[in-house]
Amino acid sequence: MIDIHSHILPGIDDGAQTLEDALLMAEAAVKEGITHLYATPHHRNGRFENERVSIIQHTNSFNEELRQRKIPLQIIPGQEIRLYKELVDDLERDVLIPLHHQSKYLLIEFPSSNVPTYAAEILYELSLRNYTPIIVHPERNSEIMENPDLLYDLIIEGALTQITANSINGSFGKKIMNFSHDLVKANMAHFIASDAHNVSSRGFHLNRAFETIQKQYGVDARYYLQENAELVMKGESVLIEQPSHIKRKKFLGIF
Repeated sequence: MIDIHSHILPGIDDGAQTLEDALLMAEAAVKEGITHLYATPHHRNGRFENERVSIIQHTNSFNEELRQRKIPLQIIPGQEIRLYKELVDDLERDVLIPLHHQSKYLLIEFPSSNVPTYAAEILYELSLRNYTPIIVHPERNSEIMENPDLLYDLIIEGALTQITANSINGSFGKKIMNFSHDLVKANMAHFIASDAHNVSSRGFHLNRAFETIQKQYGVDARYYLQENAELVMKGESVLIEQPSHIKRKKFLGIF
């Protein structure tokens, strides 16, 4: 199994704080059945800055630790990029790193409370350069929850989305869980990933999420979401189902 979103690299963001923490996460990932794990530290989120060269160096170092300890997990470099106005310029300066640093997929994070007014413009600029943005955890964005058509429009223009396993499982609350399922039913979810930060409060739990999806939406839905992660790792085009609109709902007092 492939997980395209995690914070396993030690000591560089709010994920694993020490090498020991990271090794515990690696062992948990293997138990989950994960064979390839993208390390996607935060970049430009107001707290952390992790640029391309540094991420690759940290990934290589941690992979060597895993080899020495005979932990059968391959770490692949990536980056969770908070949307910002200079993003395209930094991409051209090789500051940013697509998934696997050779593919054309970028993990893009919005603030939790809103969709920036310049989001569509920047995502369009990325598409002109043949990059595909993957919007991470849109189910936890309060403006998208209130107006799902914001996300629908971005998907129609070529963006993909990644739902967090723990959102499907209900760990972030019932409203986020229900909205996550709405996104799956509306074909507005293209990946399920862990966004794992540790082995306690923010673990992997991918199997549980996929089992829920299979039970509620069928085995084809599960394989679709799992296969898309494989296609990203191969640098191939993801299969996209036609999205449908979600009825607007009011979610008050979420955060």
